[in-house]
Amino acid sequence: MRLYLIRHAHAVTEEENPSRPLSPRGRTDTARLAAWLRTTRALDPSQLWHSPLERARETAAILAHGLDLDTVMVETSGLLPEDDPAEVAERLETFPPNANLALVGHEPHLSALATMLVRGKHKPAAFEFKKGAIIALEPSGDVHKRTGRPRWHVCWHISPELLPPTT
Repeated sequence: MRLYLIRHAHAVTEEENPSRPLSPRGRTDTARLAAWLRTTRALDPSQLWHSPLERARETAAILAHGLDLDTVMVETSGLLPEDDPAEVAERLETFPPNANLALVGHEPHLSALATMLVRGKHKPAAFEFKKGAIIALEPSGDVHKRTGRPRWHVCWHISPELLPPTT
């Protein structure tokens, strides 16, 4: 199983729109990231879970479309900014091990979740998720001694500003 943790792209401010959809920059960054990932075939989830917030749903939809994925998109609880990362970590243990999963969510939840999966505890955060960033994780085959949960390792981490310039 490969797990992709994706922070939503840049969104408008609450003053501009209380539902905080993606900004033009956020849509462009996500489409650019999807185009680059499509050439590398580095992102291939069988399911794409996203938080109920509009900016996460939009990011997921742009990625799915840009990658031409035949992927099930699922609005999922437990992915909001202040949600307990243990809730998602427990659900991951029941996800089919031969399938890949992408989660589109928010900070500080994603940093806490990635840290929990890799280090066994969610604080202090070991990762920083910039807007539109993706980190790919895989189970290491070991478990954390303290929790007994699977230990994960980082495969790669990318964010839009690291992409080559478009011509």
